[in-house]
Amino acid sequence: ALYSEVHEADGGTSLRPVLVLHGFASSTELNWESTGWISALTGAGRRVITVDLPGHGRSDAPREREHYSPSRIQARLLDLPSEAGVRPLADDDPSSGVDVVGYSLGSRLAWELGAAAPDLVHRMVLGGPGAGDPLADFDLDGARQFLADGTPLADPVSSDLLRMAQLVPANNLDALLTLIEAIKEEPFQPEAAVPAMPLLLVAGDQDELALTAPQLAALNGQADLLLLPGRRHANAVTSRAFKNAAVEFLDVRP
Repeated sequence: ALYSEVHEADGGTSLRPVLVLHGFASSTELNWESTGWISALTGAGRRVITVDLPGHGRSDAPREREHYSPSRIQARLLDLPSEAGVRPLADDDPSSGVDVVGYSLGSRLAWELGAAAPDLVHRMVLGGPGAGDPLADFDLDGARQFLADGTPLADPVSSDLLRMAQLVPANNLDALLTLIEAIKEEPFQPEAAVPAMPLLLVAGDQDELALTAPQLAALNGQADLLLLPGRRHANAVTSRAFKNAAVEFLDVRP
């Protein structure tokens, strides 16, 4: 089961809620709570729906690979807004539907969610996005060899991702590697299903994983792209400019 919560807006609200999707080897607490995102969104009058992905945070870490497939995760994510009382989008109802904010792997899941549910998703902010799939390209054999005997990982992106996963003592490395196995079977193919709603793409200008973000913007055709000076993939999410831009972009009312 996926662990999810609803964080109420400050002072109550009639605005649509925001679903936030964290990145690989992260969690609601690391990606959104400790970085000030939840307080920024609730302070702007938004209810926030949070969820920990399989094998992350407070969600279960089953052994079977099928629990980690992006399509299975996606089906579960589609249930969360209705479980929180969200109604389908209606032009005359500013509280209907849901906005989505994703980071890294969460941006990939958000892209697919927006394409699958245009009657539910109003606008989306995708942080650290890219048209490629670093998890699908991850060197699993090399990572397992490194964990077994310390043999260095030759691929620098795989090495960085594994190092990031190891930085969090609570992370279940077996579960994270199983997730990567499942993603290799369903790699990100952004051109296969393109979300039709307005997007804000945000990345650090030093983020090598987001160099292909302009390709996503071109596919969508109505996306704004914001680059954060001096920020990398690991620290863009903490940027106050990122939070402010997201709140402003999502604050569109009839």
